[in-house]
Parts: sequence; structure tokens; C-alpha cells
Amino acid sequence: MFVFHVLFAASVTSAFRLSEQDEFHFKSWMAQYNKEYNLKEYYQRLQIFTENKKRIDKHNEGNHSFTMGLNEFSDMTFSEFRKSFLMSEPQNCSATKGNYFSSNGLLPDSIDWRKKGNYVTPVKNQGGCGSCWTFSTTGCLESVTAINKGKLVPLSEQQLVDCAQDFNNHGCNGGLPSQAFEYIMYNKGLMTEQDYPYTAFEGKCVYKPGKAAAFVNSVVNITAYNELEMVDAVGTHNPVSFAFEVTSDFMSYHQGVYTSTECHNTTDKVNHAVLAVGYGQENGTPYWIVKNSWGSSWGMNGYFLIERGKNMCGLAACASFPVV
Repeated sequence: MFVFHVLFAASVTSAFRLSEQDEFHFKSWMAQYNKEYNLKEYYQRLQIFTENKKRIDKHNEGNHSFTMGLNEFSDMTFSEFRKSFLMSEPQNCSATKGNYFSSNGLLPDSIDWRKKGNYVTPVKNQGGCGSCWTFSTTGCLESVTAINKGKLVPLSEQQLVDCAQDFNNHGCNGGLPSQAFEYIMYNKGLMTEQDYPYTAFEGKCVYKPGKAAAFVNSVVNITAYNELEMVDAVGTHNPVSFAFEVTSDFMSYHQGVYTSTECHNTTDKVNHAVLAVGYGQENGTPYWIVKNSWGSSWGMNGYFLIERGKNMCGLAACASFPVV
């Protein structure tokens, strides 16, 4: 058995021309993220990790507005990552007809709702479930409620995963914040994270109306592709939920203003929902400040910046927020 293991390791290492330095980087990364594998998995993940690292290093050697870096997903192919962390089916945004009324006033040059008060909950982690839409929804409702009612309370993603199917949402397979806000409005409430904790699996709906902690009176849909309305809403009202298309380079995003030539800007390609908590400008490039749901070790402490004003990756396709 030992001879087989040695021969197997040697053949894999030889086939993919892996060096001692490749293994050193991989083992250091494994220690950082507490990864463990059996022998076969080790060499499979070593190969994937090394290919990802080479792609990251090549990107960072170029002239780009953002850098890439190793993270807890660096032993995964993008296909594997997509199955676990993105919506399994691209969502065709229904919120194409907007009902947002512009303020027609002066907008701040930049804004960050994290710095304006206790209005944004800490970054959460959706785990291996395509429930990003629920985190975008709760993040937005948490902030809107805090801004208008004065109290920031973490809300339940799991209730949306388990209970919101009648509004064209599909648990761990995807959904849209606009549809989730509709569910909360007609359901007459959403429970707290504490009372209905997250499991990262779709289960039986156990909503208790008496424990509802947040409510939606109406839903505001930004006109499809109208990024100026998004700026107006974030600049004058509150954070805004939106969906966009994640492609392979985004998986390894580290910092800077993300921009892509791989993604599309149409409504039928979005596969991930997030929360715009502000906007600004860096080296002449306008950007959105965005809260993600892949934990605080990903990106910029769980956040990322994405280029603003170009409907980058379809981010203006289906933006929305609730009125409380």
C-alpha cells in the first residue's frame, strides 16, 4: 500500500509538474484554513490550488484595478464553487418595471452607511447553500429598519430559505431579494436570526407570527439598468439589494475595484445577490461598496468594491429595497 501511495503521488506530481514550492504553498494554505484531505483528495486539491495560484499570480502581475488572492475557496474549481455558493439557475429578474421616485436633489459624492451609524450588521456566511438572495434581503431589511426605527437586529435567512417558495424563490437553489421582500410583506413579518437560526439547508417552514421582528410595508424596485436610480436610493435613503453575474475571477477577489470583461450585463445571467452599502471613487474610477455573504475572511473583510456606472456584470438589472 505504501508503494502504491508513493507511486500514485509521484505520477500525479509528475503529470502536473508540481514542485516542492507548490506543495509548500499548498501546505501553508491548508494550515491557514484548517483543511484536511485523504491522499487522493490531497493531490487533486493540490493540482487545483496550484492552477488557481498561477492564475492569481498572473493577474496580479498585470495592470488591473483589483487584485486577486488566495482564500478558503482556492482548492475549488469554479464549477465546484458555482454549485456550492451561487444560485444554481441564473435568475431572470422580474423587477424590470421600476417604481422608484428620484429625490431630484443633490447627492453626496460618496457615502458609506457603515460609517453613518449602527446601520449595518456584521458580514455573515451563507456556507455551501445558494442562499445569497436571503442574505441580501435580510441585510437590506436590517439596515432599512435600523435607519427608520433606530434598532439594528440580525434577521433570519433561514425563514426565507424554508418559507418563501410561493414567491418564486427556491431555497438553496436561488431566489431574488425583490421576491423575498414581497414574501415578507404578504407574510406579515420576518423573525430574528436568534429565533430562527441559519442551517444552510432547506427545511420545513416553522415561522411563528408572534415572533416576527421586522416588517415590510411596500417594495421599491429600481428601474432595470438604471444605475443612477441606485445611486439616488443609496445616497438619500438606505442600502440597496442587487444581483449580478459572478464569473471565475471574482471567486479569488482580494481588494480594489472589481471590473470584468467576462461577465454579461443582462437580467437573465445574474447568479449572486449582495447589498450595496455605499459608493465612492478611487483613482478616477467610481465604485460601489458591497457587502457579501461569504464570511469576513473573503475579499475586504467580507466586502468588495465593484465599478459603478457601467452596469458591471448586470448589477443594475434588478435592484430593490423595502419600505418599513
